[in-house]
Amino acid sequence: MIRLIATDMDGTLLNSAHEISQENIDAIRYAQSQGVTVVIATGRAFYEANMPVKPTGLRVPYICLNGAEVRDEEFNITHTSHLNQHQIKEVTKILRKYDIFYQVYTNFGIYTENKEKDLEIYLDISIQTGNAPDEKKIREGIERRLAQGTLKEVDDYSIIYERDGEIVMKLLAYSNDQDKLEAAKAELNEFRSIAVSASARSNIEITHAEAQKGVALESIAEHLNIPLSQTMALGDNLNDISMLTSAVFSVAMENAAPETKAAAKYLTATNEESGVGKAIMKLLKQENE
Repeated sequence: MIRLIATDMDGTLLNSAHEISQENIDAIRYAQSQGVTVVIATGRAFYEANMPVKPTGLRVPYICLNGAEVRDEEFNITHTSHLNQHQIKEVTKILRKYDIFYQVYTNFGIYTENKEKDLEIYLDISIQTGNAPDEKKIREGIERRLAQGTLKEVDDYSIIYERDGEIVMKLLAYSNDQDKLEAAKAELNEFRSIAVSASARSNIEITHAEAQKGVALESIAEHLNIPLSQTMALGDNLNDISMLTSAVFSVAMENAAPETKAAAKYLTATNEESGVGKAIMKLLKQENE
């Protein structure tokens, strides 16, 4: 019996237009009608994650920033994990060493030192998830987020690290130089107190070791008194592997990275073909037969 489902967003629940298809919406609603809790698990910050969900009317808990922040259906924050000053210093020293651009995600917003680099990141993520990016639309989105204040451009990240009440929950690093990226990743992996993952081939996502989708999924399952034998997870990239290995019913998208497919027990259709909805309906209907 499946009682808890966690689904990734980009490359999984969302299509190339960054929308949730009607088939996926209907499947999630069907699961909820059967008493199943459906959670969205994403590397996005909450305000980014909620944008494509809000028009659907779906009410779901969120695992954001790869598990650094967890929110319930009412958007209340129930858990956070953050990087301390020492971790930030060591991580940024490595990223600077290899001249790798990075964004800083905090509880107050997302910070960038170069919005044009941000554009490169979002174009790359879209391409890596098998989609054809609309540069004009993405640029307009960046400008809109800057105007709204959810994305903030600063001259130097150091000004945010000492602010009272502001905590750093994730660093998103990007480079199209794979040798530099792999070298930095190797050094970062030496720190047991941090988690290093990726949502696209050209990025690294760095969080506290406790901030992983799998850890968050296990925590939610424990809170709801649901055994992991009754959990399902769906994803397409490296930052989804921890929750795929935690859930018994693990599903990779057809468009998933090879490593992600290897970690999953089941394979579904692509994100363009509503693979999430197909997998949910197939497994839940099998249970009811």
